[in-house]
Amino acid sequence: MNLIHTIRERAKGSHVRIVLPEGTEERTMRAADIVLEENLAEIILLGNVAEMQANAAHWDLKHIHKALCIDPLNHERKEYFASMLFEMRKAKGLTPEQAVKLVEDPLYLAVLLIKNGDADGEVAGANNSTGDVLRPAFQIVKTQPGFSAVSGAFIMIVPDRQFGDEGVLVFADCAVNPDPTVKELAEIAVASAETARNIAGIEPRVAMLSFSTKGSAKHEKADKVIEATAMAKQMNPALLIEGELQADAAIIESIGKKKAPGSKIAGRANVLVFPSLESGNIAYKLVQRLANAEAIGPVLQGMAAPINDLSRGCSVEDIVNLVAITVNQAKGMKA
Repeated sequence: MNLIHTIRERAKGSHVRIVLPEGTEERTMRAADIVLEENLAEIILLGNVAEMQANAAHWDLKHIHKALCIDPLNHERKEYFASMLFEMRKAKGLTPEQAVKLVEDPLYLAVLLIKNGDADGEVAGANNSTGDVLRPAFQIVKTQPGFSAVSGAFIMIVPDRQFGDEGVLVFADCAVNPDPTVKELAEIAVASAETARNIAGIEPRVAMLSFSTKGSAKHEKADKVIEATAMAKQMNPALLIEGELQADAAIIESIGKKKAPGSKIAGRANVLVFPSLESGNIAYKLVQRLANAEAIGPVLQGMAAPINDLSRGCSVEDIVNLVAITVNQAKGMKA
């Protein structure tokens, strides 16, 4: 059973409510139909309801009627959400008139539904840029308590099963923070461990990567990783984490034993936290291409509710899979 299949199986019957703000878009509607058919989530579609109904008939979608469809321009709670948004953002200069206009934007209504407890997570981006998807999320949903950083993790599945957990590893941050602070790096480590457990279904063993292993090189960049490791341990004392480690010492047992003798992580790491975005992004793409690895993600971490961004070139299957991932994130956050 492959990991995506496992993720979808774990999502079934969970009754997690996922809002899809691009509700009239063809791939989104086809994906929603599959999600509802497989009982992976309860679906809220945002968009013109008449258009969604016509599309469903045209594309012969047999399960879309199970979705809750809301027209952002015309629904009974529009005034309520406009008032809610105004109260939240008036200190930032938002006027009541601007609030009324913003709640007509499906991307804003989606996060307001989450904030109000009407939805558990969001998947968007088939028709919208990452910035447009995340801006309302940062303004309304914000980060988890105790977190200041949002990061992006990839679940990497490599053909060589000696690495990670039977070939499954988590790489972060590969998508968001160009140069994380010590605190942000620690938060990325803790959040990535949650991703490993809640989505990949593996018990995390976190390696904080550097060009140095246990003091083999002296540099402020290595010191930053050492400090972040200590802070992550304070944030989660039960976390199995080690740093600083070079990549080979983190994932190859013989080298880990030589460079970091006695370590519970060295040579056995399944979560790799990179010191910068450039190193993380380069690493996941090299592993994906050179090792013929499957890269699932990016999965956004650190938000107060799971909100995930699609590529605008995504397929129907990509959307279904990201909905299932978002369901598993939501379940883990409620546990």
